[in-house]
Amino acid sequence: MKLLDHKIYLASQSPRRRELLRQVGIDFELLLLRNDSARGVDVSEIVLPGEAPAVYVARVAGEKAAFAFKAVQMRRMIPRPVLAADTTVTIDGLILGKPADTDEAVAMLERLSGRTHQVLTSVAVHHAGVAEQFTQVSHVRFAPLSAATIKAYCATSEPYDKAGGYGIQGLAALFVEHIDGSHSGIMGLPLFETAKLIRDHTKVNPYFCMGLK
Repeated sequence: MKLLDHKIYLASQSPRRRELLRQVGIDFELLLLRNDSARGVDVSEIVLPGEAPAVYVARVAGEKAAFAFKAVQMRRMIPRPVLAADTTVTIDGLILGKPADTDEAVAMLERLSGRTHQVLTSVAVHHAGVAEQFTQVSHVRFAPLSAATIKAYCATSEPYDKAGGYGIQGLAALFVEHIDGSHSGIMGLPLFETAKLIRDHTKVNPYFCMGLK
């Protein structure tokens, strides 16, 4: 498949993923999937019964990439690789998604307080009928959080559109004692691994912006 430019399609609603790709000069065009529950969703993010966190996050990322790639073909769009990703937070074998309300956000942060949890981000690329994927795992330890701290944080807008009920790129950076893994992965897109995946399995060069071949 001949590529006409150095762009990719990003099948993601996440503003953090857009910021991260721009940070390293990867050019992209948004290919948004429908996630309006009233009108139906293109890819369901509901956890299946008994589904392990790693299986869940890989399944959702893979289904998003596959759906978006099919949409590119059906709409006869410019042929480009399609990138999709999904991030989840897990502790005690539980998947912590985006909190629906303040009570859920408070409960999540109380569970994470003073403990180590895992952030899993799975990244999938579909290109020319070939699917490639990886899942990156980071271990994050929170300091003990007081009830007042949790209440104050949950009074902000930060927790409610993020898995686990916090955003490490915002105020919640104050909660983090230690990270073993990828800071950008915790935000939603591990940049080193993602750039390598794009470079190794597509004709797009993530280092093109620096004049490197």
